[in-house]
Amino acid sequence: MGSDAGGAVPVGVEPMPGYWELITRGSGVLLGAWRDCGDCGLDFSKRTLLDNAYITWTEIALFFFCAFLWTIIRKGLTESLFKPLAQWCRLMPKDAAKMPESAWKLVFYTMSWSYSTYLLFFSSYSFFHDPPSVFYNWKSGMTVPTDIAIAYLIQGSFYGHSIYATVNMDTWRKDSAVMVVHHIITLALISFSYAFRYHNVGILVLFLHDINDVLLEFTKLNVYLKSRGGGYHLLNDVLSNMGSVSFSITWFWFRLYWFPLKVLYATCVSSIQSVPNIPFYFFFNALLFALLLMNIYWFLFIVIFVVKLLKVKEVNDVREYEDEDARKAAEELLKDAQAENIDDDDAGHHHSAQRKHAQNGVTKDKYL
Repeated sequence: MGSDAGGAVPVGVEPMPGYWELITRGSGVLLGAWRDCGDCGLDFSKRTLLDNAYITWTEIALFFFCAFLWTIIRKGLTESLFKPLAQWCRLMPKDAAKMPESAWKLVFYTMSWSYSTYLLFFSSYSFFHDPPSVFYNWKSGMTVPTDIAIAYLIQGSFYGHSIYATVNMDTWRKDSAVMVVHHIITLALISFSYAFRYHNVGILVLFLHDINDVLLEFTKLNVYLKSRGGGYHLLNDVLSNMGSVSFSITWFWFRLYWFPLKVLYATCVSSIQSVPNIPFYFFFNALLFALLLMNIYWFLFIVIFVVKLLKVKEVNDVREYEDEDARKAAEELLKDAQAENIDDDDAGHHHSAQRKHAQNGVTKDKYL
């Protein structure tokens, strides 16, 4: 579908639709757009890409620089703050091995979600309360506001870093392969939505997803802390339970209720109404629907988690591999740390060697 300028701005805020309206109107508009797109094809897509994608080499260079910078910052915080903090808290070896990852993600997602919350609720943008407004006055190649461009640079570069980190730095879990796919789809959405100037809807998508990562990492940290020092700490146990309940509720509310009814309805229905020939209509909606399917997939883990919590009264990440595997991996990490301390005089030699890292309960060679 070719480019066009946005139409007139409707008067008043449109009420949020229900699931049935999303399915019926959304499918109807999609099928109608498919029938009307008689010249759609590879050649047409190439022309649309060249005519409507706006991104500079400077912005691409900034993306790669910041993605590399996130990796360096994480490495620095892990070695100088998170690992010493885990030792100071006297965490169990298997928890100490996973604590730096959760601490890093909690710091980032708290920062990023706070910034998107500021944009949507404490600035002039009305995208959350009026999702169709994300396409009002849309123009191909329009200027991206600086505050939104900053959010895109932060989020895009972080997901670029996260693709690398999931494979090479994070603990490998049952859903890690899906997580890599998620990061790739998210990065594609961020990159293409910026290039095609769909940044308004992008901010809304990021806001609706980041809150769950904040609650997830908060819960996991309290799970690790409740048994620190070999004892039992009631406060952390209560906080982990509160976090798990909040995480489960917000996952459904933000990702399975607000996301489809606010974002998908706007991109499927409202976009065509505001911009009849909106570029890459099917491509962006396909990515957003893929994101919804992954949210449903992870919701199954949450259901299993809730059932397990009701049965055993203990909060654990059901995506993790067996505790025995995690224990062995943590012991390997502990042995490596002890060996580095013993051989401190030969640090130059040892620090040049590859670092050990736990994945699938097996110690694998990982590089930064």
